[in-house]
Order: sequence, then structure tokens, then C-alpha cells
Amino acid sequence: MSNSYRSHRRRKKATTGKLGLAGALTGALGIGTVAAVIFVVRPDTSNPPSMAGTGRDTSQSGPVPSGVASSGPAPASAPKVGRELSFTTPEGYGYTLAAIRTGTDKRPLSTSQPPKDGETYAYADYVLTNDQRRPIPLDFPADLFVPRDSVPSSARERCMPQPGVPEDMCTLPNHSEVTARIGDAKTPFTQDGDTVLPAGGSYIVRVASDLSVSANVASRDLRLYVWDVRFTSDRKGVQIPLP
Repeated sequence: MSNSYRSHRRRKKATTGKLGLAGALTGALGIGTVAAVIFVVRPDTSNPPSMAGTGRDTSQSGPVPSGVASSGPAPASAPKVGRELSFTTPEGYGYTLAAIRTGTDKRPLSTSQPPKDGETYAYADYVLTNDQRRPIPLDFPADLFVPRDSVPSSARERCMPQPGVPEDMCTLPNHSEVTARIGDAKTPFTQDGDTVLPAGGSYIVRVASDLSVSANVASRDLRLYVWDVRFTSDRKGVQIPLP
């Protein structure tokens, strides 16, 4: 599966998906009902992850799984979030996303390097939920978008626009990490070399830019979108609304 980070053209998992925001879906894969569904072509998935079992105990020992904060995901109470949106892959892996906040910080992740004077890093926190009764692969569907004019000219060519997202916004290379588990959610674990979300668990994910932006950028101008073809067949960005 993916490394502990996603670059702008990050290595995507072999899993491709379909977007389910509302309505009813009935198929051979046994997905539940959703309100409106867009189907996409499934790529070759001759070696899908093994998802046997229903979870792992949070006291498990061993190295921290890929895609999880190096200190491990701390327990947390359920935060205030915006409207939830659900996305489902053709294999039947369902993810629900809900935005918590956006902001800036000089060290949003433990791996962040000190920014230049007058610059900072953009980040967003959101809740990622495995809404099924089985473990599923850890995936990070959401990308952070920033105002293009907040990106230093030396890095602007690396800030990419996407269809469906306002033309004055773009997404920089970034990392995503699971930073906390909500309520009684069990700790993500490694299975067959992949990081897996236990059944029914909700987690706080932070996505932060690898490249710095102007320290003057306002939190309200940062946005979360899902745009990858695995989750939206027309590749048009779907905004995850803030509270």
C-alpha cells in the first residue's frame, strides 16, 4: 500500500473506486445503499489486500504502521465536523470523510522541516471512518488545496489545479497521517504488508503541505477536496465542507 505520505502525484493504491454521496447502490460486491453513484472503470487488481478478520487489539506491539503518526494514534473525543461524504471503491471498501478544520503551522507534522522566514505550512484535519464491518486498506482520499497566490513563485509550478476546483486554487505535494483514533476505535495495523483500518473505526487524519506557503494565508482560504479517479470518475473535485 502507500508509504506514510502522499506526494502531489503520490503513488496511488491499486484500488480504484466509485463515488457514493447519497442514494442506493446494489451490486455484486454487496455495497450498502447510497444516494447517487458514479461508476468508474476498475483497473487490474490481481493482488488485492487480504482483509480477513475484524480488527486488532490496540495494545499490539511492533513498529508503527505506514501512514500512521510515528508516536501512534492517540485516543481522542469526537470533534465537531462538517457534513459527511461517503466514497466506495469497486472492491467494496467504504470510506466516510468529514472535515474538522484547516490552518497553518510551522510544524504541522513531526516530519515537517523549518520553513523560511515569512512562510509556514498549510494543513487540514478530517475524520476518516471505515464504515464497514470488516477491515479495509488505509487510504487518504482528501487533498489539501491552497490559494495559488499564497505559494512562493519558486514553488508555484508544483502547485497543481484540478477540474472542479476553483481556478485560483491548487494542491501542493503533501503528506497525510493518522494522528488520533476516536472513541473505541482500534489502532490501525499491518496485514500482508499493508496498513489496515479496523472495522467501524474512526480516525483523525492530518494532511499537510510539504512545501511552505505565505504566512499571511488565512485558514478560511484553505480547502479539502477529493478528486482522484479512484473516488470520482469524472476527476472533478468534490469539496469536503468544513463545519
